[in-house]
Amino acid sequence: MIRLFKHYIPKAVFLLGLLDFALLIAAGEFGWLLRLWQLESKAGPISERIPQLLSFAVALQCAMVAVGCYGGEALQSLRFGLARLLVAVSLGVIFISVMFFLLPELTLWRSNTVYSMGVAIFLLFVVRILFGRLFGGDAFKRRVLVLGAGARARRISVLAQRPGSSFLVVGHVAMGDVQPVVASAIARDTVDLAEYVRTVRADEVVLALQERRNAMPVADLLRIRTTGVHVNEISTFLERETGRVDLRSVNPSWLIFSDGFTSGRRLSAWSKRAIDIIVSGILLVPAGPVIALAALVVKLDSKGPAFFRQIRVGQYGAPFTIVKLRSMKLDAEAPGEAIWAEKDDPRITRVGRIIRKLRIDELPQAWMVLKGEMSFVGPRPERPEFVDDLAAQIPYYAERHVVKPGITGWAQINFPYGASLDDARQKLEYDLYYAKNYTPFLDLLTMLQTVRVLLWPEGAR
Repeated sequence: MIRLFKHYIPKAVFLLGLLDFALLIAAGEFGWLLRLWQLESKAGPISERIPQLLSFAVALQCAMVAVGCYGGEALQSLRFGLARLLVAVSLGVIFISVMFFLLPELTLWRSNTVYSMGVAIFLLFVVRILFGRLFGGDAFKRRVLVLGAGARARRISVLAQRPGSSFLVVGHVAMGDVQPVVASAIARDTVDLAEYVRTVRADEVVLALQERRNAMPVADLLRIRTTGVHVNEISTFLERETGRVDLRSVNPSWLIFSDGFTSGRRLSAWSKRAIDIIVSGILLVPAGPVIALAALVVKLDSKGPAFFRQIRVGQYGAPFTIVKLRSMKLDAEAPGEAIWAEKDDPRITRVGRIIRKLRIDELPQAWMVLKGEMSFVGPRPERPEFVDDLAAQIPYYAERHVVKPGITGWAQINFPYGASLDDARQKLEYDLYYAKNYTPFLDLLTMLQTVRVLLWPEGAR
C-alpha cells in the first residue's frame, strides 16, 4: 500500500495509474503531431503544449477513476476492465468537451483530440491485455504474517481471499489462543519468531490476538521491527485494507492515539468550504432546470407538495432542515413515527422511484451546501429518531457528527443503501474512516467515484 494524502492506495493501482497517465500523455502528443503532419506543418517543442497534453490526460484519467477502472473487479477480470474502460473513454469525451467550451486555449484541438482518443484507447487496451494478470495477481501483494490463530486471525485470512486484495497471508503463529480457528497455525513455542519472519519473507506482521488475553512477545517484535519489517495491530491493518474503521476490533485508546480526526483544523475547514462553494455553485446552474421539471412532474404524479422538508442531525449534533424532492406518498408515515426505507418500498411513488434511482431527489441539497448547512461530501444526515436509537446501540456513533453531513460520502460509494442496524453499523465504519482521514484528496476521490454510483445505482431505494 502507498499512502497518498492520508489515504492508502494499493501499489498495483498506483503503478497502473502512473503507467496510464504516461500513455495518455503519449497519445495526446501523437494526436498533435499527426494532425500537424496532415497540415504539412512543423511542431514546436513539447514544452509549448504541456497544458493541453495535461488537460487531455487528466480528463481521461479522472473519468477512469470515476467509473471504477482501478477497482478490484477491473483488475481481476480483463473483460470487466475493458468494459469499464470503454465507459470511461465515453465519459472522458464529455469532460474534454466541457473543458474545450470553458477553456479552449488549454485543450487540444478537436481534430487532435479525435486522433489522441483513438490512440489512447488502443494503448490502454494493450496495457490491460499484457499486464492485466500482473496487476491483478500476487506480484504486488504484501506478504503478511499473522500473530494469532483465533477469530480475529481468521478474519484476516478471509479478507485476503476477496477479489482485489492487496496482501497475502503467508502464515499464522498461535499465541496461546483458546481453540484456534486457523488449523494450520504454528505454535509460538516451536519457532523463533524473528527467524520465521525471514523464512516466509514477510513484509508485515499483524497482531490479531484474542482480546489482548495473550502476552505480546515484545522482545521478538522489537527484533522484527528493527530489521525493517512493519508491525501493526489489527485495527490499523483493517483500516488500511478495507477503507473503514473496524468497530469489532477498535478500542477507545486506538481512536485517541492514532493519527487522524484533523478536519477541524482551520486550513482543512477553509479548503473544504471552498470546494463546497465551487462545486455546489457549478452544480446548481445545470441542476436548476432539472429540479424545476422534476418538481412539476412530482406535483402532477401524486397529491402533496413537490418538495419534502425534514429535520436531520448535522455537525456536532445540531438539527437542521433538509430539503429534497418528494419521492414518497403524502401519508408515508404516521405522525411521530419514523420508518426505514426498504427495498421496493410501497410508499414510493412512480415518479419517486425514478428520481431516487437517478438521485435527482437529492439535487435541492446543493443549495444547502452553498448556504453552509451541509457539505458536498460527508456522512449522510440521519433523522433524530434514528440517531438516538443508533447511538444507544452502536459504539462511537456520535463521532460521525464531527464533520458536516454531505450529499454524497465515503459510505455511499462503498456500501449500498442501509436500512437495518447492521447496515448502519457498517456505514458508520466508512463514515468514521472519512472523519478520521479527511483531506481534499479524499473529497475529490469521493466526488469522482460518485459518478460510478450514479451510472450503476444498485444502492438506491
